[in-house]
Amino acid sequence: MNISFENTKIAFSDKSKKELIKAFWLFKTVESPLVVRIGEKLLKFALFVKFPVKWIIKPTIFSHFCGGETMEECKQTITRLSKSNIKTILDYSAEGIKNESSFDNVKRQIIEIIELAKNEINIPFAVFKVTGIARFDLLEKVSNKSKLNTSEFEEFERVKNRIDEICAKGFENDIPILIDAEESWIQDAIDEIVDEMMIKYNRNKAIVYNTIQLYRTDRLDFLTKKIEFARKNNFYLGFKLVRGAYMEKERERALKYNYVSPIHVDKKATDEAFNKALILCIDNIDVVSICNGSHNEYSNLLMVKLINERKLEPGDKRLFFAQLLGMSDHISYNLANAGYNVAKYVPFGPVKTVIPYLIRRAKENTSIAGQSGRELLLIKKELKMRK
Repeated sequence: MNISFENTKIAFSDKSKKELIKAFWLFKTVESPLVVRIGEKLLKFALFVKFPVKWIIKPTIFSHFCGGETMEECKQTITRLSKSNIKTILDYSAEGIKNESSFDNVKRQIIEIIELAKNEINIPFAVFKVTGIARFDLLEKVSNKSKLNTSEFEEFERVKNRIDEICAKGFENDIPILIDAEESWIQDAIDEIVDEMMIKYNRNKAIVYNTIQLYRTDRLDFLTKKIEFARKNNFYLGFKLVRGAYMEKERERALKYNYVSPIHVDKKATDEAFNKALILCIDNIDVVSICNGSHNEYSNLLMVKLINERKLEPGDKRLFFAQLLGMSDHISYNLANAGYNVAKYVPFGPVKTVIPYLIRRAKENTSIAGQSGRELLLIKKELKMRK
């Protein structure tokens, strides 16, 4: 089936004219790097002095990019998306927490999502960041192969137990778990834990998914070796493929500590790596399940082409496309309309704790070449048609 991402009637089928106008002005605002920088500073200052910001954030940028403050509030979004054949990946996005009780709370939230998903056909995955349930500095120390003292060793055991509890719950309820990738200097610790979970829970199908950031120069080789290892040891692999989320931080740290940056020199090289990874995964579909987490039109069309060429079913549960709520609806809605498995990441959590996520989304729309411009062009096209 031919798919056109230009079909705005399908892309914005569940948006009212009022919602489209609101989205237009939101993307118009984040199109300016200066406005985003000033807004970030003002927001951080407001939070520091405990100035109330919820009244302005919740009805604007929060309502566009998030499903609500609680799982209950997200149910309306889940229902709305399902009417367009789009699934929901609930993402508890509270950030900046560093104590054990908060880590345990995040673990409970993820387990609650799995409990909800087992009876909700429109929630195909659960997802979490390891830094939501573990201290960043501890993960860095483990990644560096530094010796842990007794309390750190016990702390890391608690981290692994939290992850195992989440993955066991996913296995028990047949809900795959997406584990997000993070900064390169803590990723080794994450990869090692995910490998253990895959070997333990992916014996019959992919339940545990690792996330591969293809802006890293070593990830294609990493992917190839993981596939070889899984074949030799008779278990399945799940991968979410993304381009990468920490480019500026990675380059700055490499410069600061005088080592070669782990990421590709330009977008072209990253795009090539991403598309090669897609082909590699599809070529090994007998052992690999894929979640294509891309907002790039070509990469999504490439996966459609590969599915058709390999004569795979569009609804094959090993093949998923995923985009963020509030972004790239022209991709998500047109793919879903054509019968492919599509899910939207729907972040939720208290407004104050989700603000770091919202700042990243604003900066992403500013920094990715043409992202806001593309959104604006499509919204304008649809508004003009509706006149």
